[in-house]
Amino acid sequence: MRKYTPFALLLLLITFAPVFAAAPEYHPVKPTLFVPRDGLGNVLAKLEKGGEVRIAYLGGSITAQQGYRVFTRKWFAEQFPKADVKEINAAIGGTGSDLGVFRLGHDVLAHKPDLVFVEFAVNDGGAPPDRIWKAMEGIVRQIWQADSRTDIIFVYTVTHSSVGSYDKGENPRSTSAMEMLADHYGIPSANMGMRIAEYHREGKLIMKANEDGSVPAGAFVFAKDGVHPGSEGHHVYTSVVTEAVTAMRSTSKPMDHASKLSNAFVEDNWEAAKMVPVTEAKMIGDWQKLPAGKGLGKRFGKRMGDIYLAAHPGDALEFKFRGNVAKLYDLLGPDGGQVNITLDGKTRGPVARFDHYCTYHRIATLHITSNADPNAVHTVRVEVAPGQPDRSSVTDREKDKPNFNPKKYDGTNLRTSAIMLIGDLVK
Repeated sequence: MRKYTPFALLLLLITFAPVFAAAPEYHPVKPTLFVPRDGLGNVLAKLEKGGEVRIAYLGGSITAQQGYRVFTRKWFAEQFPKADVKEINAAIGGTGSDLGVFRLGHDVLAHKPDLVFVEFAVNDGGAPPDRIWKAMEGIVRQIWQADSRTDIIFVYTVTHSSVGSYDKGENPRSTSAMEMLADHYGIPSANMGMRIAEYHREGKLIMKANEDGSVPAGAFVFAKDGVHPGSEGHHVYTSVVTEAVTAMRSTSKPMDHASKLSNAFVEDNWEAAKMVPVTEAKMIGDWQKLPAGKGLGKRFGKRMGDIYLAAHPGDALEFKFRGNVAKLYDLLGPDGGQVNITLDGKTRGPVARFDHYCTYHRIATLHITSNADPNAVHTVRVEVAPGQPDRSSVTDREKDKPNFNPKKYDGTNLRTSAIMLIGDLVK
């Protein structure tokens, strides 16, 4: 057996140690209307050839609107008449990339897209860059792990509260963070917010409706609430996308994106994000499966799959996992209750499944942990707590309306369909 001196052993360890890229440092990025980077060569070639082409739109409520999503799909169909352009609508209002990365497989990849629009700049607006990178990189890497010839384009929307960044010559922080990631992977981007900002400076639009309903001469209202564009605003968004795609038609070449996966942008990205059916956990108490053909089961089943209801204090969900991130895929609503969350023996709560938007039910996530020791086994218990959350933020403004029904705002309900993990359940 060959013997090594201590110095030689140290040299061997240094020589063969894994090399990791330095963690990226956030910096503001100057706005550009569109950046072709590596283009959209695969989907453009398929559109030119003809046949079925599937375009997915992953995003929040702006993408869920009958706006740029509908208009751009129609434009693709008109520009490429030989192609049968199908739309995959994977938008959920009020959600960001931190949910998008977990639901990507079910909502997008299962439908085998040729192109994926990713729109989370607004809903990720309050997230720090490192969280944005983890989730957005997870989305990119999952797409290319499923099919390395699927093209991706990042699109950036804007609100009345973020438009001022453009006046300073900078993108909003979330857009800058996404542009840094797009540069790393060669992903094209279309900055729809930049043109809105230009029109705003030129007096062609106002960002939100005035209280008295007035509109300056020669202008239009971008969004009544300053966030969700009207038809004119969405047509501006669409014009940026179509200009970008038109420019890329002459420059994009088909390519395999697989080689890009060899170099991650952030080491702890969420490529491994997954959904696990809640039935794989221990369900304690009187859990009921919602009927798939009516009510909330019908309304949300397409997105969430089978949904289970725990309606009584003491009903609980228990599971163990090895990993660092765990959440529940659940619903907020007028009759939502509150829960106590116990992680490795430490309890916090009660955590309300109700907020000031809850005149209706909507998809949400119940945070359990995002920084657990990834190599340890963790024990979780989520239990319906007694009592109800404070509903005054909604009921105080609704109670004087003719159709107000107090029974609508009564309940201790937890509705969930899946456990969101970066890690694995431990049986």
